[in-house]
Amino acid sequence: MHIITIASGSGGNCALVRDSGTAVLIDAGISARRIVTALRGLGLSPGQLSGILITHEHTDHVCGLAALLKNHEIPIFAPRTVANHLSWSIAGVDDYITVLPPGQDHRVGTLRVLPFRTPHDTPESVGYRLQGSGSLGFCTDFGHVTDEIREGLRGVDTAVIEANHDLDMLRAGPYPVYLKRRILSDNGHLSNTACGALACELYRNGTKTLVLAHLSRENNRPALARSAILDALSRQGADTGGMPVLEVAPEKEPLHVSPWAKVPC
Repeated sequence: MHIITIASGSGGNCALVRDSGTAVLIDAGISARRIVTALRGLGLSPGQLSGILITHEHTDHVCGLAALLKNHEIPIFAPRTVANHLSWSIAGVDDYITVLPPGQDHRVGTLRVLPFRTPHDTPESVGYRLQGSGSLGFCTDFGHVTDEIREGLRGVDTAVIEANHDLDMLRAGPYPVYLKRRILSDNGHLSNTACGALACELYRNGTKTLVLAHLSRENNRPALARSAILDALSRQGADTGGMPVLEVAPEKEPLHVSPWAKVPC
């Protein structure tokens, strides 16, 4: 299983997972041109995708979808409310959408896909657990950790999780009060501190690789996020010089994560 975060952050989100001949995108929140260019750089064409898994309807997760579908026939997978939003907002998308109810396993190519609900300020939002030659949990855009998230991520080999903001930077930063309250709410975004606590739970349950994603450009820094999670893991007695492997997804550059190295990049 090979994971590439193509873009990660409030400016746009898109990731690719390849495993045993199957290639799927998670979200399409950057331009179709950038997506196609990134795929070509990895030796793929859009027509080789087994599908696109959509987490929720916010622009930074779906803005490239309409243009992508104008030129390429790609299956789209999303929970019901998200699928309904895409149906009325993108002409012709109904021909490509399959509804994936949260809590039910589905097959997408050779991958087993399990959507699970996440608390965010949108009518419906999900994370995904993907099982193939390895297991991946992908979960960003949530304000607090729920039991459903814990169960969805439990025991995965690799987890892509949100480390959106540093609490001090957010509180002292330029955002208006209403936006700070939105981000800090239970339906907002996860702080470095809360991410550290989740990372410790994942470590205790066997996760070997952690990828910090959806960092705020204004309210976080990669080094700050990494340090916060490493400190939390160290307090739990983790061997931070070895396992777990800790990566930070860049905002605009690709990050390659190959815990099993079974699929060439």
